[in-house]
Amino acid sequence: MDDVGKGPWLDDDEQKAWRSYLLMNKTLETHMERHLQREFGLSKSDFEILVNLSEAENGRMRAFELGRATQWEKSRMSHHLTRMEKRGLIRREACQARYPEVVITAEGQAAIEACAPQQAARIREFFVDVFGPERLAELGKAGDEVVETIRRHEENDCPPEVRGTC
Repeated sequence: MDDVGKGPWLDDDEQKAWRSYLLMNKTLETHMERHLQREFGLSKSDFEILVNLSEAENGRMRAFELGRATQWEKSRMSHHLTRMEKRGLIRREACQARYPEVVITAEGQAAIEACAPQQAARIREFFVDVFGPERLAELGKAGDEVVETIRRHEENDCPPEVRGTC
């Protein structure tokens, strides 16, 4: 069993930690999304787009910028923006560039302002307060290191078809 940790397989402690992380992530995401959907009629994807737009200068971004921010594929972005536009949460406006800008509407702004405080309170209750300041700082540092490791992998070793295109 000594060589297990050195090969492709995870040892028992690594496997337990990985599965615990997966379960935590899935449980937290599912619970948060249920609240968004039932209380505000928004999906996790709606919320992600509205957050990005509400934080952008003048409440507008190009679709490719949203794709980069969300790490979504172009077709997923296009389909989702169409659904949000039909619901009045965003609109597309022509601009001097080739493609239109995506703009948060008054309805979209009202939706994000209504649900964001509840989302923040739940994140605090189910995540921030559970970890506490020291463990939260360590988690943030570890998360940054994982993202940076993946970024380097994508730049140097990752096959193009796996990298994804936003």
